[in-house]
Amino acid sequence: MKAKRATRLDRDQVANAPESFQEDIRSYLNTISLERGLSKNTEAAYASDLVQAAVFLKKSGAPNWAKVSVKQLTAWLHDLSDRDLAAASQARKLTAVRMLCRHLVRERVRDDDPTQLLAGPKIRRKLPETLSTGDIDKLLAAPAGGDAYAIRDRAMLELFYSSGLRISELSGLALQQVDLEHGFVRVFGKGSKERVVPLGGRARDAVKVYLAAARPRLVKPRTGSELFISERGKAISRKTLWVIVKKSAARAGLSQNVKPHLLRHSFATHLLGGGADLRAIQEMLGHASIGTTQIYTAVENSRLLDQHAKHHPRNRLATAAKPKPGKQPPA
Repeated sequence: MKAKRATRLDRDQVANAPESFQEDIRSYLNTISLERGLSKNTEAAYASDLVQAAVFLKKSGAPNWAKVSVKQLTAWLHDLSDRDLAAASQARKLTAVRMLCRHLVRERVRDDDPTQLLAGPKIRRKLPETLSTGDIDKLLAAPAGGDAYAIRDRAMLELFYSSGLRISELSGLALQQVDLEHGFVRVFGKGSKERVVPLGGRARDAVKVYLAAARPRLVKPRTGSELFISERGKAISRKTLWVIVKKSAARAGLSQNVKPHLLRHSFATHLLGGGADLRAIQEMLGHASIGTTQIYTAVENSRLLDQHAKHHPRNRLATAAKPKPGKQPPA
């Protein structure tokens, strides 16, 4: 029998499930943590979904996971739909339960997988939003001035866009992960998987200026090796990064709702538009599957169609020739 990990996730999340459902949830979470190397945030999301499902299934009459029926799971799915949850949220919760049930079959807790007969909601994949190169230039120039915070914020935004990092990866960067001499950053992404991403000339210059002129002014006696630090001398948080991006977008006068992940999407889309190989972009983004990266080809195709519609002379002529509403063309 696998040893139980006494983690905060176990205590705070799984303990909210009916007692007879808790052991199997812990067993599954331990397994995926060891075998798949998932991040704590991902584990916490799975735990939350499984606990919520367990609460409903217990009320529906299931004594534990081993006795959950297809009928009870179908009722659970209908309940998710009745609560007007987004299709993506419903699909994620169903995936969590599916994976747990498969785990129970492998562990011989169940003889069958009751989720095989369940149909999840249809999801229309939404294309990621991006910023134009012009708007990116405005955003990166927004933290104006020579104080330590402006210099730091410029370096963070330059690195953010230049390397396509996730917000958690950027906030967690340490000094030893950045190689300014060779121009790359070593990143530990989802599941602690390591990858090497180019820095880019402007980002490298901005980080050099930050390290020489700004970071020393923010260092406190207990400051560690964190690259970007707050006024307290501690690693800058994801929340603070989010605020910096939003404030910079406002200063730049951007009308678009700019979120941190928009810089990552823009990084990938602009690379693809410039002729970069899709496999190289996949590697830089740290995607496990090329299918995840391929969404950016759809973004680029959409952009090309839009540009063609706006600027091709035959399209412009066709648009000009269309009669205005309420007016009929001459006979």
